[in-house]
Amino acid sequence: MLQTSGRMTARALADALEVSVRTIYRDIDQLSAAGVPVYAELGQTGGFQLLDGYRVRLTGLDAREGEALLLLGLPGPAAALGLGEASERTRLKLLASMPESNRIDALRVASRFHLDPTGWFQGAERIGLLPDLAVAVWGNRMIRIGYASWKAEVERKLGPLGIVLKAGRWYLVGLVGTEFRTYRIASIRSLEVLEDSFAWPPEFSLAKHWERFAHDYEARMQSARARIRYRSSAVDQLSRMSAVVADAVRASGPADVDGWHAVEIPIESHDQAVGELLRCGDAVEVLEPPELRRLMIETIIALSQRYGCQVRAS
Repeated sequence: MLQTSGRMTARALADALEVSVRTIYRDIDQLSAAGVPVYAELGQTGGFQLLDGYRVRLTGLDAREGEALLLLGLPGPAAALGLGEASERTRLKLLASMPESNRIDALRVASRFHLDPTGWFQGAERIGLLPDLAVAVWGNRMIRIGYASWKAEVERKLGPLGIVLKAGRWYLVGLVGTEFRTYRIASIRSLEVLEDSFAWPPEFSLAKHWERFAHDYEARMQSARARIRYRSSAVDQLSRMSAVVADAVRASGPADVDGWHAVEIPIESHDQAVGELLRCGDAVEVLEPPELRRLMIETIIALSQRYGCQVRAS
């Protein structure tokens, strides 16, 4: 900190490092004893500083700081994984090791780029178990979890292979027997880190596994089809359903003489499609399948009756 910030008072150092002033004086003595040329400047503008020209080399990264190295651009996720303090220490050591011109450039870039991985209107997940889970992942330790799935709460013993942050949601990829399973961390109700370790599957790549899983999941969740017609005013809302729907809308071609475009889109289910398509108001009409069209009509009639309107289906 003295190298990157210049002269600093004992109080400023104590506040920055969240320790007492007495601890700062003791640390200064230890640095001097270790041969670091730090000295005190007395007076109102005084403080501690390093001898001109002295530079710290990038040495002494501890294990936690090494783990934090790849998360320096992700302060929020690093803190959630229990690496917040280590990430800040690593950042200071990296800055201190740079020539002054490079350090100024790095600080300018850092001040002008901010990563917020949480989607709009979502808020951060409650992930109190995440730091303990991360310890199990780093240490290759077996775990036992209580997990609330959409069917029921179950207990699983597994080898935690990795943690994924996807659009503000945290996921655990685990090995159960010989199968890879994915769990949403917010749905883990209990966690026990066990003493025994597990054999790492040969040639396993977390990034490649997640890419395949995400592709298969999206395909599985949008395996049904619906044919609709829409007006141009519904394009933005339809595009928010998914990237595949957005691609289909863009490729749907010109409108007919009445201003309607026809397109076939993937949907997850009839119930899900009704909720999504009703957001478009009267700018969208379902053409097929008949079951979805009928469900749209029933929902519209129910809504009209809720608001005191008299509507009947032809």
